Amino acid sequence: MAKDTHPVFLFAADQPRKSRLIAFVLGCAMPLGFAPFGLSLLAPLLLLPLLFVCLTVSPRDAAGHAFWFGLGMFLTGTYWIYISVHVFGNAEVWIALFLMVGLSLIMAALIAIAGWLISRFSHGEPLLLLIVAPAAWVFIEWLRGWILTGFPWLALGYAQIDTPMAGWAPVFGVYGVSFMLMVSLSAIIAVLMGAGRVRLFATVAALLPWIVGAALSAVNWTEPAGKPTRVSIVQAGVSQDKKWDRSQLLPIMEFYRSSTLSVADSEIVIWPEVAIPSVDDRVEQYLGLVEREARENGLSVVFGILERSYDRSAEGHIYNSVFIVGGEQRQAYRKRHLVPFGEYFPVPDGVREWMKMQNLPHSDLTAGEDVQPLLVAANGARLAVAICYEDSYGAEQLYALPEATLLINVSNDAWFGDSIAPHQHLEIARMRALEVGRYAVRSTNTGISAFIGARGELLQTGRQFEAELMTADVEPRTGMTPYASTGNWGIIGLCLAILGIFWIRSSASL
Repeated sequence: MAKDTHPVFLFAADQPRKSRLIAFVLGCAMPLGFAPFGLSLLAPLLLLPLLFVCLTVSPRDAAGHAFWFGLGMFLTGTYWIYISVHVFGNAEVWIALFLMVGLSLIMAALIAIAGWLISRFSHGEPLLLLIVAPAAWVFIEWLRGWILTGFPWLALGYAQIDTPMAGWAPVFGVYGVSFMLMVSLSAIIAVLMGAGRVRLFATVAALLPWIVGAALSAVNWTEPAGKPTRVSIVQAGVSQDKKWDRSQLLPIMEFYRSSTLSVADSEIVIWPEVAIPSVDDRVEQYLGLVEREARENGLSVVFGILERSYDRSAEGHIYNSVFIVGGEQRQAYRKRHLVPFGEYFPVPDGVREWMKMQNLPHSDLTAGEDVQPLLVAANGARLAVAICYEDSYGAEQLYALPEATLLINVSNDAWFGDSIAPHQHLEIARMRALEVGRYAVRSTNTGISAFIGARGELLQTGRQFEAELMTADVEPRTGMTPYASTGNWGIIGLCLAILGIFWIRSSASL
């Protein structure tokens, strides 16, 4: 084609250093497509040049460009790791930078694999790109959610929570949204490079995911399960540097207790992750008082706290737990997916001893069982709980369905200060609600606390860094979305099948 000879189409091959720098800059801009910026359509526009490069250069060069794109995306999209490790974790600057840059490098390396696969299997054919690019990109998105315990942040689908593409979420989950977006983007490349019937077919392929997504958005996958439940969220607004100050313990406990008593007409009151900064057996008298008052007022109080248990050993284990009190007996959910270098430290004993001498966190929490009983409120509501970033692992919560009628996420995003992380986290929580067709209640220490509808819409949000008390009527729901029934295996199975077929095809041609 004549336009293939235009210098702009040869730039990546002729000027690899400059084009990789451009890829890095484009990657740096990618977080603008996510919360809090919400420029949803910017993310796909920034990806188009990378897809074109993957189609027109060698697999090795495509991997290089994708690496720099990914590095830029994760450096600017997850810079808040530095804040949590250095500002609030009190680690040295070099340690915080090492962890932030190290994680970004690992994630970028995985993006590079996606670039290599796209280039290797598309063979410069725009129509093949339409098949290969969605499979390769989404497979890597899913894979980076599991390698080294996983970091499923900045999946493309999250940026589409407020677009017609979100209609695919109850069918295939967030990775299905990413897949359909990549189909549309790849088709745009085919439109620009193709002619005749190829261009016509690609035009249809570019538009169809958006049209079908919009139609799916109108489907009610679940249905109400009884009358609305009155729920209150209590947010203390305690900054991370004060939360564990022992002089603050009594004021914090009194705030939560008095706030709860002020909404005694609610059926469920939810406090954040580790709302009471203590181990449960040290404040048992206080917990007993809250439990008695909850029972007297006919409400259930859900709150986070560190739990000491001697079930598994005589030495005892500490869990990041959520208790519910007010019913016949106290129930607990224990966090299953712990944060590496935050809640446990996968390091040798020598490194752990060094961390201790440097006055750094070094003790491990214990993970809860993979499958745990649902928390049941006094009014019969069955709650599926996720603590902190557990809600970024949507498939891990599906065991609670269809029994769960309401999603609960408690978190302490104070670790990230006034950064983009709390906004990104709220966006993730919205996607979880949309995927399974359930209302979600999110209670955090400093924000952003929110009530989220079954379509992922924000019903009410609180202010950051201030004390908040919010109340809303939340609709319990029942039923199963297609995604709730199959999890990620449908879309990931499709990706693996496509990549497997092209791998065999490519090997046979050698």
